Amino acid sequence: GSGKMVLTGKLGDVMKESGTAAISYVKANAQKYGIDPMLFKEHDLHIHVPEGAIPKDGPSAGVTMITALISALSGKPVKREVGMTGEITLRGRVLPIGGLKEKSIAAHRAGIKTVIMPKDNEKDIDDIPASVKNELTFIPVASVEEVLAHALR
Repeated sequence: GSGKMVLTGKLGDVMKESGTAAISYVKANAQKYGIDPMLFKEHDLHIHVPEGAIPKDGPSAGVTMITALISALSGKPVKREVGMTGEITLRGRVLPIGGLKEKSIAAHRAGIKTVIMPKDNEKDIDDIPASVKNELTFIPVASVEEVLAHALR
C-alpha cells in the first residue's frame, strides 16, 4: 500500500468526516497505542460499513471507528458484549449524540450488555424503557482514552 485511506458502505458526508477524523486521531496518537507510525505510510486503510444498500450518516460512529482502527492495528481485541456511540474530536474528546434511547434499544436487541456513551448524554438514560435500561450497563465517557479502557481486552 501507499498510505491511502478508503471509506465505503454508502456513507453520508458527515459519516465520511467521522471516518477521516478517526484515522487522523489514530495516526496522530499511534505510538501511544503501540502502533508503528510507519504503518500509515506503507499500508492502505479501508473502513467499510456493511449493508451498502442502506444509507448511513451522522457523527455517532466516531468512537466506534477509532476503537476498530486501534484494535485492528494494535492487535488488542474489542470486548464482544460492548457497544458504543459518540462523536469524536481530533483531540480525542467524546461529544454528545442524538438518539441514545433508540440506539440502546437496538443494542439490547443485538445482545449487547455494556453501552459506552458520551458523558454529556447521561441525562438521556432516563428516557430509555426500564426493561432495556435494567439489562444494560451504561459507561459515560468524555475521552477516547476512557472508551478504549472499557472497550478493549
